[in-house]
Amino acid sequence: MKAPIFEVCSQDAGVTALLGAGADLRLYSFGEAPDGVVKPYAVWQLVNGTPENYLAGRPDADGFTLQVDVYGATDTSSRQVREAIRDAIELRAYVTRWGGESRDPTTNNYRTSFDVDWIVRR
Repeated sequence: MKAPIFEVCSQDAGVTALLGAGADLRLYSFGEAPDGVVKPYAVWQLVNGTPENYLAGRPDADGFTLQVDVYGATDTSSRQVREAIRDAIELRAYVTRWGGESRDPTTNNYRTSFDVDWIVRR
């Protein structure tokens, strides 16, 4: 099981307008993007998760906490992508933390992040 962030974002016009569509959607798992990827792009990674345990019976859902990081050539582009992803997923998941904003001194990329809690039925 995994949180369906890619599936939800790939079906959202606001996200695809900024990050591409289909196989070219620049939303990558495990917190890593390919070398030389076009900006802006976003990465996500599983921070933690737990099954919805019961005393009797198997869990019927899993909870996931994801960290989403957005990188852009400008502060505006990274914030636009953050807001588009937020709008795409917030009817299915909960934003639980707005992370910091920073600029990488080596690449000069702008970065913004947030955390999402997602409950996925099995």
